[in-house]
Amino acid sequence: MGLPEITQFQQLVDQALAEDLGSGDVTTEALVPEIQQDKASIIAKARGVIAGVDIAKQVFLKVDLKLKIDILIEDGTEVKAADVISRIEGKTSSILKAERVALNFLQHLSGIASETARYVEAVKGLPVNITDTRKTTPGLRALEKYAVQIGGGKNHRMHLGDAILIKDNHLAALRNQGLSIKEVVARARQKSPPKLKIEIEVKTKKEAIEAAESGADIIMLDNMNLEDMRQAVQSIKGRALIEASGGINLEKVRAVAETGVDLISIGALTHSSKALDISLELD
Repeated sequence: MGLPEITQFQQLVDQALAEDLGSGDVTTEALVPEIQQDKASIIAKARGVIAGVDIAKQVFLKVDLKLKIDILIEDGTEVKAADVISRIEGKTSSILKAERVALNFLQHLSGIASETARYVEAVKGLPVNITDTRKTTPGLRALEKYAVQIGGGKNHRMHLGDAILIKDNHLAALRNQGLSIKEVVARARQKSPPKLKIEIEVKTKKEAIEAAESGADIIMLDNMNLEDMRQAVQSIKGRALIEASGGINLEKVRAVAETGVDLISIGALTHSSKALDISLELD
């Protein structure tokens, strides 16, 4: 997955600028002469992985097409404090009007990429993929999942139409009809397009084995302790891909990977990553 389609991307930029500018930047308009020109630098203030430089550039150009923006550090590059990410030259008032929105995109996406990179590094050398979830900021999913990729992670479902994922509430509703896991998976297989993968969430080793025997493509071990996870993997390895999910943090992720799961999904990558500290400074 690359950056979102340009129409969607421009819409996000337009919405963000409209939200921030309102009826105008009254401070800049009152104080900064319209003819004043300056140079500015976007500077990293902490170590991390950069994501969103092209989006930030488009924010500046949306405010003023005459601004000159030179990108010095591309997405996916690891930076340290004081590294200059890009330089901007042109009308001072335009730079100041675009500053906050451009930095909001850049800081947020770089924070996600940086956090993802930490998880990927924590499981380095093990045959497992770190993935995101659908726990994303409304309207920003495509960008946030792009940032996960930049950090070395993989994307889970983009939307509900990407795959069958039978969650605990689906199972609860269908168990009220008297259906077993095997019957639920069979119904999903019968009523869905043949190319769609079928994943099912389970909470116990017994349910995991039943899910494997039912022919599910992916089995999600939800909030299992490490020993139960290890036993579930040993029981079903080879019959389906195995995903671990729920309550997994940086301290725990390598131990989870060592159980032999194929995927580890982490909602915190998108819903709780701390923004990377980045600033804009006039030269």
